[in-house]
Amino acid sequence: MIWFYRLLYLPGLLIALPYYILRMWRRGGYRKSFQHRFGRFHKLSAVAAGKQRIWLQAVSVGEVLAIGPLIQALLQDSTVEIVLTTTTSTGYAEARKRYGDIALRIGIFPLDFWLFSRCAWQRIQPSAVILTESELWPEHLHQARKRGIPAFLVNARISDTSFRRYQKVPALARRMLKKFSATYAASELDRTRLLELGSPPEGIQSTGSIKFDVSIGARASDSERETLRASLGFQAENQRPFVLLGSSTWPGEEAALLETQRTMIASGIDCRLLLVPRHAERAAEIVALLAAQELSWHQRSMGLAAPTGLRIHLADTTGELTQLTQAADLAFIGKSLAPNTGGQTPIEAAGLGIPILMGPHMNNFRDVARSLVRAGAAKHVQTSTELRQKTRQLAQDKAQLANMQAAGLRWHASNRGSSQRIAQHLLAKLQS
Repeated sequence: MIWFYRLLYLPGLLIALPYYILRMWRRGGYRKSFQHRFGRFHKLSAVAAGKQRIWLQAVSVGEVLAIGPLIQALLQDSTVEIVLTTTTSTGYAEARKRYGDIALRIGIFPLDFWLFSRCAWQRIQPSAVILTESELWPEHLHQARKRGIPAFLVNARISDTSFRRYQKVPALARRMLKKFSATYAASELDRTRLLELGSPPEGIQSTGSIKFDVSIGARASDSERETLRASLGFQAENQRPFVLLGSSTWPGEEAALLETQRTMIASGIDCRLLLVPRHAERAAEIVALLAAQELSWHQRSMGLAAPTGLRIHLADTTGELTQLTQAADLAFIGKSLAPNTGGQTPIEAAGLGIPILMGPHMNNFRDVARSLVRAGAAKHVQTSTELRQKTRQLAQDKAQLANMQAAGLRWHASNRGSSQRIAQHLLAKLQS
């Protein structure tokens, strides 16, 4: 099976190469440590006696942020040292900023081809490897099995798309999942799907999502929120404006939110719109959209102070979403309205006590979305028309907004602790 994968990998890589080159050019930063992608990682010394070197892979910024509490929990054991790799340039930059002083080494994950993977393994010499979410790299897992090194899958998630894909190749999915010494599912739905795909029942448990453990800080005080709103240009002379947040938006959703804002204003509600697109490189596309409408707007990445009385603030920057969320009265979670599917995480918004609206396509966070709705912290909207209707309804119902805020804070607090549970179980497995 592994030789078949190796034979297919190079032609597949050549076919995908134009896409990756274009993405490198758009996002930038790919040149740094580029040799790591071919396995030319830092050559590390052999693991010292009594030590455990854990190679932890987190794909991009979201995963890099999420694994912070897990890294801290693992490093409570003085015998553990962490080698952290990531796939994207933005993830690499974030990893170096956050963990540069506590990780043994930080680098780029190699392309999953035999020669590149083998070279990286020879240089890193791990005692164990951890993959996150839905990463199932056949060559990487083969190298672990070949060396007798335990592999772990944490915060394991299987989206609708991935589930359908793996169902088409059940033998491959089963072979890969059996190579994990333990799998920690992010939800009961993920656990059920992993079992159906062939994950050994004795090696899997539902521990909850590690994303609940990411530090988002305390909810800002009213005065702190007003200061933040003022810095965004959202001031008003007579009454406090209503701030609608587009959280990690995707194409088409900015237009829906702009129409929602116009409807609110036409109804006599002073609505201000804070747009935080999922990908900052979409700024030119969104700027064109903003330039074609009449309301005042400001582009954050230009580095200038926002003017007073602003109507729309485009936050096309990276790493500021959690802070900016504090300015909102209501958050719409992106990638959830058609034609987009999958959904972005609503966890941070709920944890900060921001009431939430979501489209119907929260596939990647299905259990989380259902749980939020059951808790009373969020509501679904099926269309952009319903988005306009429910936003206006909530803006006029302060009591309901307050109830949703309190429900979100309670929900978030009750779901924390997954990282510590995983670390304890994982370390026990390594020491047994």
